[in-house]
Amino acid sequence: MDIAKQLSEEFDLNSLYAQNIISLIDEGNTIPFIARYRKEMHGNCDDQILRSFADRLGYLRNLLKRKTEVADNITAQGKMTDEITIALFKAQTLTEVEDIYRPYKQKKKTRASVAKERGLEPLAEVIFEQETKEDISLLAKQYVDEEKGVANEEEAINGACDIIAEIISDDAEMRKVLREYLTSDGEIVTTINAEQPEAKTYDMYADYREKINKIPSHRVLAINRGEKEDCLKVGIQVDSEIALIKLQARFVKKESTTKEWMLKTLKDAYDRLIFPSLSREARSSLTEMAQEQAIKMFKVNLKPLLMQPPLKNKIILALDPAYRTGCKIAVIDKKGNVLDTTVIYPTPPQNRTEESNAVLTALIKKHNVEVISIGNGTASKESEIFVANLIKTLDRKVSYAVVNEAGASVYSASKLGAEEFPKYDVSIRSAVSIARRLLDPLAELIKIDVKSIGVGQYQHDMPQGRLTDVLNGVVEDCVNSVGVDINTASPSLLSFVSGLNAGIAKNIVEYRKNNHFTDRKQLLKIPKLGEKTFTQCAGFLRINDGENVLDNTAVHPESYDAVNKLLQYFNMTKEDIKNGNVKSLRQLVESEGIQKVADSIGIGVMTLTDIIDELIKPGRDVRDSLPVPVLRSDLLDIKDLKEGMELDGVVRNVIDFGVFVDIGVHQDGLVHISEIAEGYISHPSQVLSVGDRVHVKVLGVDTQKNKISLTMKTTQSPYGKKQKEQSGGKGINVNRTAKNKQENNLDDALKRLASRFSHKK
Repeated sequence: MDIAKQLSEEFDLNSLYAQNIISLIDEGNTIPFIARYRKEMHGNCDDQILRSFADRLGYLRNLLKRKTEVADNITAQGKMTDEITIALFKAQTLTEVEDIYRPYKQKKKTRASVAKERGLEPLAEVIFEQETKEDISLLAKQYVDEEKGVANEEEAINGACDIIAEIISDDAEMRKVLREYLTSDGEIVTTINAEQPEAKTYDMYADYREKINKIPSHRVLAINRGEKEDCLKVGIQVDSEIALIKLQARFVKKESTTKEWMLKTLKDAYDRLIFPSLSREARSSLTEMAQEQAIKMFKVNLKPLLMQPPLKNKIILALDPAYRTGCKIAVIDKKGNVLDTTVIYPTPPQNRTEESNAVLTALIKKHNVEVISIGNGTASKESEIFVANLIKTLDRKVSYAVVNEAGASVYSASKLGAEEFPKYDVSIRSAVSIARRLLDPLAELIKIDVKSIGVGQYQHDMPQGRLTDVLNGVVEDCVNSVGVDINTASPSLLSFVSGLNAGIAKNIVEYRKNNHFTDRKQLLKIPKLGEKTFTQCAGFLRINDGENVLDNTAVHPESYDAVNKLLQYFNMTKEDIKNGNVKSLRQLVESEGIQKVADSIGIGVMTLTDIIDELIKPGRDVRDSLPVPVLRSDLLDIKDLKEGMELDGVVRNVIDFGVFVDIGVHQDGLVHISEIAEGYISHPSQVLSVGDRVHVKVLGVDTQKNKISLTMKTTQSPYGKKQKEQSGGKGINVNRTAKNKQENNLDDALKRLASRFSHKK
């Protein structure tokens, strides 16, 4: 197996690029480092493609290893043939390899193994070959042996048929044919267990059936959960007569005295061995694909949530809502330091509104608060109403935002929370976290177990190891794309920097207590941080007040000499970078010829392009180009909504069947996938992401169930009939959407590729 060649074809990459990526991974380079600083070696693949490539590389290597193990085991049994060798060579999945190995695998005690112990294999061969003209009962007489447990001819024949049934069940080619048939024509069927009190939750799955190859992932996960809770009985159904016809075509060769027994054995093999096994495989495959889709959705939602622009240079007051215990208040400064804390009681049962008004008004004036951050948990609605009314009475402009507080309680009770704020109790720590989620979402959210952030679906039903690996990869990509201030970053944030881990991150913080970083080279003084680690991490760490202006950019230290040559080429200095006098650099390079300049200073064109971007705007934050958080000064009640009303909103969650949008009424509305665009889209993530601003129209309101149905098929929506190049502030920039769509198409292609090579563990 030429793994590099196969990956080159699967990912449509130049063969040299594919081999380079493999070499870079094997050398221990991280994905962020490869993506950012080795572009010439892989043709500018992004981190998502590189991670998919690395996953696939691991799978193919495991496949090759398993092929070798199977070949060695079969050879050791003295049963290796040219046919098996060819079959193993052609096998593309672990499932195919296991099918080939199935007949040679040591099995537990089975009906067939018992029959073999009784010496019935020769009789089984005669029946299976279907060549004899003799009466099979007469042939079976010679195998009757009461000492071996064969009392009569019928028992001998039945035992021989058990051996044949296992041979048929183990036939790799036949299993492949029946597996494809079950996948294409089979249905998943559910019935409800009305005796369970929670069964009403699964009413839609009472007497429900759907094609295996059509059922969407979220329904698979819902059905699995219903089965786990004993509310549903789930099975697979397919026309067994067609399956038996396929079996007969392969195994019943001609008219013979053994035909009747062969037909009986085929049915037994299918009913007892093949169908139950393939049904379990089908359920397992559906679950794996559904879990991968759910993990993908968590990943799709997590990245824009983490990459929300920070609300810079604002004094923020956070309100962590509650009823009986009161709303916890924390005020933070522009750097996230806590200025003040208290507790107010504007919500039931105390309803001390006037007193709470006075306390909050005093805090706002004392600290010049500009923004209020409200957690979206228990008592959030009442707290939002209280804040909206309070703002109207102030003599200054103050706005507020409702913040997803998922995981805040987890953080506040964690060891990290206690280390950061030892003098505050857990409730105040939650309020501080809610404030900092506006100030710098990425820096705050990475302190929380990503599974607790609350933007996925069925995350607790996922394989936790796989979910953690994927989500940590998202966090790693986000942290490294933004860059980290080495002098202020928390240990949690530092631990996600390329090449670093929790131990080295703590060592950096310890060093920082007595030493201010003024040069990236100081990193080499950190315990356990050697040259190799320095190479991986240095370009992602920033020093905004250092001796070298390049240390506040994403330019890697390995390229500093190239930067010096570039500046000399155009008679510029590092002082020009500091003073913002290199804005013409891109035009100068283009007029000179970018390839010529790159060759002259000894780097690739892609690296040169990245360097120019950094020099023109040192210290830039990639998040600054994204829409800032939506701030409000008033809110609506769900009762104020009327059918046909048009509103602006923000996407809060993207799921398989639509998106939830915050329209300022405390309860998010659902835009079903069929209401997102006039044309067909296969998934909402093709055009929408968490944090996107959209323009919607109200389709319906159910005040009793607190449900709001929305549509984006309006003349003002960028997805409606009158599509515009720009959304005019009432939707997403269509250019950005097109880019997202292109990226998602690639993601879908990789997903289909993964599905093609899906396997059983």
